[in-house]
Amino acid sequence: MEPINVVNSVITPLDRKNVDTDQIISKEFLKRIERTGFGEFLFHHWRFDEQGNENPDFVLNKPEFKNSQILVAQDNFGCGSSREHAPWAILDYGFRVVIAPSFADIFHNNCFKNGILPIKLTEAECDDILAKGQEKPYNVEVNLAAQTVTGEDGQVYNFNIDPYYKEMLLNGWDEIALTFKYEVAIAAYEAKRIAF
Repeated sequence: MEPINVVNSVITPLDRKNVDTDQIISKEFLKRIERTGFGEFLFHHWRFDEQGNENPDFVLNKPEFKNSQILVAQDNFGCGSSREHAPWAILDYGFRVVIAPSFADIFHNNCFKNGILPIKLTEAECDDILAKGQEKPYNVEVNLAAQTVTGEDGQVYNFNIDPYYKEMLLNGWDEIALTFKYEVAIAAYEAKRIAF
């Protein structure tokens, strides 16, 4: 995984509650076995009409948000089924950070395991950021080491994160990489076990 420390980007304001994983990546696009290639299908039924034309009113289709790396939404983001394809699609599209007041537990954990930083801010803080981002493009800096989200207007929002996941993201480690940290101890144990 690619490490995350500082992400500086305009936000994409997705002012919706209860965004479920089928809206994030619809079931008809789950035929791939690789983790890549899902970004083009992110929010497909919101981004495109039945003829495949872009919906100009949907936030991801607006040119000012095309290169955004930070998605901001409302409560209960990532609810629904436990498909890991949802964070794959978000990451493949280009988002490194998702900010919301709350996340579905499985989606939240899958973000960390796939190199996405899910940040929980209060509902009032998310409303504030969303309002600023809907008024005009609003740039923020996410600093994982400092655990802050700083707006271009100087507004600072602090967030908490489990130290285990913080270390994973700062170093770009997945759970397999974390296991390799103990390679020497594992090899010693195996050698001792074989001796018996």
